[in-house]
Amino acid sequence: MKKIALIGSTGSIGRQVLEIVDKFPEKFKITAIAANRDYKGIEAQMWRYKPDIAVLSDAEYANKITSVPKETSLYYGENALMHAAVSDADLVFVAVMGFAGFKATVAAIKCGKDVAIANKETLVAGGEYVTKLADSLGVNLIPVDSEHSAIWQALDFDRKKPFTKLIITASGGAFRDEPIENLEKVTAKDALNHPNWQMGAKITVDCATMVNKGFEVSEAKWLFNCDADKIEVLLHRQSIIHSMVEFIDGSVISQMAVPDMKIPISLALNYPERLDLGLDRLNLKGKSLTFEDIDVARYPCFPLVLKAIKAGSNYPCAVSAANEVAVNAFLQGKIKFTDIYGFLADALERTTEKSIDYETVIETDILARSRAISRLSTKFNQ
Repeated sequence: MKKIALIGSTGSIGRQVLEIVDKFPEKFKITAIAANRDYKGIEAQMWRYKPDIAVLSDAEYANKITSVPKETSLYYGENALMHAAVSDADLVFVAVMGFAGFKATVAAIKCGKDVAIANKETLVAGGEYVTKLADSLGVNLIPVDSEHSAIWQALDFDRKKPFTKLIITASGGAFRDEPIENLEKVTAKDALNHPNWQMGAKITVDCATMVNKGFEVSEAKWLFNCDADKIEVLLHRQSIIHSMVEFIDGSVISQMAVPDMKIPISLALNYPERLDLGLDRLNLKGKSLTFEDIDVARYPCFPLVLKAIKAGSNYPCAVSAANEVAVNAFLQGKIKFTDIYGFLADALERTTEKSIDYETVIETDILARSRAISRLSTKFNQ
């Protein structure tokens, strides 16, 4: 039985992990859970799974928890995630949103634990450091994003297998057909209406800006040890082909499936064996698959993120931090959808290049986040 520490247990990915655990109780056991401020969710999960460790990062909300199982030790506060990351587990599943996943991932790797990464910011902000650390300690980094899981599958679950090109597909998000002149007026509710996927709020907005595809290029660069120039992104409206891999002989292998995150999640939990999840089967009859170049006029954030990736060093970290602030502000109605770009551009322009190590990643995130918050307070009405 595989013991799982689930960081981000109350979020969209975390809940789907638990659904798979519930379906296969003979295969998996939850030994640690962690969330940010969903005290009701974490309390219910504590009583359902009786983990050794439970964590709520926001201490104010932790005080609202009314009861804790005798089997469970509850930790709370800013650094409490570390308790889950270093707990007695075979696999640390990092599904928490944002930069918080970076510290937890590093802590788990340093303990020699395999890590399933469903947190984009970890590899965007510190991919060079994280992958080198994992390799040095013999730790497996397991991709959970549907695109990177698709590549991993096409490479026979071998991240070091040679290839000539990676092709990542993008759905285009909620505004792929919205007239560009209307984008200044769209709301957070509009942005969260994704045409194909059901996901958390931040990543759904990132789909609409196409920031997530830029981030996925960064993830692929580090996970599969290749230059960004060997990664192509195509708009694929149907979300049936999740990624493709081209090999030296010109062959291209794709992974296709219905758009359901339980497939990559289950593989992260149980590879190389697949599980019968009871999902709808892919039916291609009568369907057309289309592929288009990315319209940079519609998605100006996408080439900007690629510019940060090609610049390397700590630039992607700064852009990721600024994006986190901007998306949160948009979700709260403080800025327009089209204002997000300015936060990213400002972060890229004002960052001073530094070589990547743990301290640099932390410092860059703090500084870029502070600058983005200052931009929010000075340039936009609160």
